Amino acid sequence: MLRYYDETGLLKPAQIDKFTGYRIYSVEQIPILHRIIFLRDSGFNVSEISVAISNWDNEAITAQLKEKQREIEASIMLEKEKLTKIAVAINDIREGNISTHCNVSLKSVPSYQVLSLREVIPNYFCEGALWKKLYDYMNSNNIHLSQPDNSFAIYHDEEYKENGVDVEVCVAVDEMGISKNGFTYRETEKVDIMACAMVYGPYENITGAYKDFAFWLAHHNQYKMLGQNRQICHRGPWNEKEADKYLTEIQIPVVKQ
Repeated sequence: MLRYYDETGLLKPAQIDKFTGYRIYSVEQIPILHRIIFLRDSGFNVSEISVAISNWDNEAITAQLKEKQREIEASIMLEKEKLTKIAVAINDIREGNISTHCNVSLKSVPSYQVLSLREVIPNYFCEGALWKKLYDYMNSNNIHLSQPDNSFAIYHDEEYKENGVDVEVCVAVDEMGISKNGFTYRETEKVDIMACAMVYGPYENITGAYKDFAFWLAHHNQYKMLGQNRQICHRGPWNEKEADKYLTEIQIPVVKQ
């Protein structure tokens, strides 16, 4: 490590023996070496150690230590999340659930600026008509997509309904505009924990996926649903001819209990 610290300029030897090439350090360098070892063992990398050593006063080093403390705490939280997922997976394997139910993953979903259209439609299968209205409006007004994959539907009903379904279709856009005629520009809510599952095949399979999610939720009671469900059609009639190859992502916001 002393050789590495010498090469990076972090701790140069007081002198180098011209015959053996050995690095020789002075007594006065020992406190600096102790600081380097302390910072290294506290998780600082070489560049961070260099900044700390060159600005070693109470205020500066306290600020750097607090920042490192926050980083480590965040890392511990991520590692705990991994341990939880591993424990859940082990439990699912024991109960034989992984092979028979949807693989639910957890992720954070950011806020998006979107153009949306919200209507009460006869049933879920009429959602395509909403998308057509929205895309026709965008085409006629020369509105550009931000990213194709950031198009999604939000279901505002608190429970499943056979008819009279309250649905909002959303398309991420580059710029916010003026809302009119039911077409609304807004920012969607950021979701800290979104439970997600991929559904392959025709749209009729989606109902079964929600049932599988209910099964998952019953066996992972550290989470509970909170908020509006979303649905993203990654592959559908517009880019895939065979219904068996459709790919739909269902997203259900959850919170830890």
